[in-house]
Amino acid sequence: MKITAQLPTLDEGTVEAIVGAYHGDPFSILGQHQAGDCLAVRVFRPDARAVTVRDEITGKTYPALQIHSDGFFEAVLEGAAARITYQLDFTGHEGQSWSEHDPYSFGVMLGPLDLHLFAEGNHWNLYDMLGAHITEFAGVRGTSFHVWAPNAQRVSVVGEFNSWDGRRNPMRKLLGCGVWEIFLPSVAEGAHYKFEVKQSHGGIVLKSDPFAFFGQHDTSTASLVFDLKRYKWDDGEWMEKRKGKVAHQSAMSIYEVHLGSWQRVVEDGNRYLSYREFAETLLPYVADMGYTHIELLPVAEHPFDGSWGYQVTGFFAPTSRFGNPDEFRYFVDRCHQLGIGVILDWVPGHFPKDVHGLATFDGTHLYEHADPRLGEHMDWGTLIFNYGRNEVRNFLISNALFWFDQYHIDGLRVDAVASMLYLDYSRKAGEWIPNCFGGRENLEAIYFLKRFNEVCYERFPGIVTIAEESTAWPGVSRPTYLGGLGFGLKWNMGWMHDFLSYMSKEPIYRRFHQGDITFSLLYAFHEHFVLVLSHDEVVHGKGSLLQKMPGDHWQKFANLRMFYAWMYAHPGKKLMFMGGEFGQSSEWNHDQSLDWHLMQFPEHDGLRRLVQHLNWVYSNEPALFDQDDSFDGFEWIDFHDSDNSVVAFMRKSRSGDRIAFVINATPVVRDAYRVGVNGEGWWEELINTDAQTYGGSNVGNFGGQNAEAIPWQGKSHSLLLRLPPLAVVGLKRHSS
Repeated sequence: MKITAQLPTLDEGTVEAIVGAYHGDPFSILGQHQAGDCLAVRVFRPDARAVTVRDEITGKTYPALQIHSDGFFEAVLEGAAARITYQLDFTGHEGQSWSEHDPYSFGVMLGPLDLHLFAEGNHWNLYDMLGAHITEFAGVRGTSFHVWAPNAQRVSVVGEFNSWDGRRNPMRKLLGCGVWEIFLPSVAEGAHYKFEVKQSHGGIVLKSDPFAFFGQHDTSTASLVFDLKRYKWDDGEWMEKRKGKVAHQSAMSIYEVHLGSWQRVVEDGNRYLSYREFAETLLPYVADMGYTHIELLPVAEHPFDGSWGYQVTGFFAPTSRFGNPDEFRYFVDRCHQLGIGVILDWVPGHFPKDVHGLATFDGTHLYEHADPRLGEHMDWGTLIFNYGRNEVRNFLISNALFWFDQYHIDGLRVDAVASMLYLDYSRKAGEWIPNCFGGRENLEAIYFLKRFNEVCYERFPGIVTIAEESTAWPGVSRPTYLGGLGFGLKWNMGWMHDFLSYMSKEPIYRRFHQGDITFSLLYAFHEHFVLVLSHDEVVHGKGSLLQKMPGDHWQKFANLRMFYAWMYAHPGKKLMFMGGEFGQSSEWNHDQSLDWHLMQFPEHDGLRRLVQHLNWVYSNEPALFDQDDSFDGFEWIDFHDSDNSVVAFMRKSRSGDRIAFVINATPVVRDAYRVGVNGEGWWEELINTDAQTYGGSNVGNFGGQNAEAIPWQGKSHSLLLRLPPLAVVGLKRHSS
């Protein structure tokens, strides 16, 4: 072989820059390049003592000369084509041999349209562009890596495949958008990796992949390459039916679950159940209880168990605590096959400061605001997303779409919306910056939330977005074209606080607080509400729901039965945190199972049967859900009888069905209590929370009553009822 170019073809400073990992454009040096009239192939491999370039077309081999002791090799090929297809044959320091394709022989992977859409914040399938993807590029199987870090001096992929050496695989920077990329043929599924980022100020940090599909949790924080193209879904019927769903006109009884503490295997080191084990235990239980949906506290990857998932570091990765992404898909798939919708708790309001996460990703405040008055949650010790940046909005909206697209999720409950809407949220004077009009509203966050809702509903008809919003912000669940934020539903925090306050009072004092239980109907139809008894009400010293109830042991259970039935009778969708359905007696502890042993006691199991029955009645009686958004579905019968702490109201369906509810909030039996109703005929007792099967005293009305033609309370007919103590009675009219 005749060599017409003199080795080395590079100056010493360039070689040192590659070896020292501070060259600004390693792709311009490594790989194959013209060197005079010849072709030079340059390789930096500290793990090799010899390198040979092998032309895959002609079979010719070209030994490379080591021109730097740290492992920089160069072969100059005389007579070769302008570019060749080649592999590298290596000999290691211990005599082992292997072959690989050269990562620096591949061209640019991303096209200008991808980059343009990302820069303007409209690349809705961003998860197909950024992150690690098993793919075939130029006929070679491997993994592509892309990451956004516009202000970094260098970004390298590191992992077990290159001994976590950041000098080995520096990436190509795509100018104009700040995305870095590389294709590594040697990396397959299951590989652990991170990005080694030389930040803007020169410091070097290891960052998990913001778009990783799978990752480690706890103190191990590597990302894992995972192929999401393999899973075959079996929920086609559910997905097709879902397209026609209108959430606020449908039955929604939601069971809120923290997977880490619903149930554990105590005899096996108190370990978690897996996603597959949950599919065989949790899901049959939820189906048997009659819930329409399950809502999971955040399952996106998070390092700290005590955050319950609300401090997310892996927004695109279901936590590996319970299994891999396909096993989580199996869990969702089984939910749909059992007729259960899946709602995820989604956290776009903040993220933790963990070094491996999004914080100061490239040395600058990339995802967050630089000014702590805008960019830091003092209460939670977390950082706030910069919603005014196109790429950040794109990151979050594409993440929401990712869960709908790749995991068939049916809804997202958006956490802490109030903290996003107000610039002065939990801040004192001087600790926040007004918007451009001098107000306290976060205009960028408002725009983000509206756009998020618009895009999600446009691309995935039938899904639902739910806002946890605790203020009186108008139009949270109204369409954006009517000036709203565009959510499908909103948590009714006002109902929850008022009713819990009322229920915690001794019955003798409830007569003075009748307004607590009637006020919610003044605004019940201003939004599409979800009535919530969530995890937030049974932690941090608040005690369990059962502990909040007054009275002796029997009265506590009677009060709780009454409260639950009242919630199901009240307009609005329903949500109950796990354990509440059987009267968990202790406060929720995220480190241990629920107290399932309580089910052996009749009062606890009776409460569970009541909730099961309430779910069945609720789902099968349109009067309880199909006019949740209108006064047409609700009518007061009487709310004036505060002396007896009795209220009565009617629920009505679009088709004309009527169910009358009468609540007696004292432990005194009310005999011969007359209640006005419209319409003659038999009124069947659908619900009586004092029934013996639920643990009650079995006071009731023998299955129902015929309406008497005695006008009462402005109605044409009336019922003469026996009201059980601390109980709800629900009666449905049958005209024939």
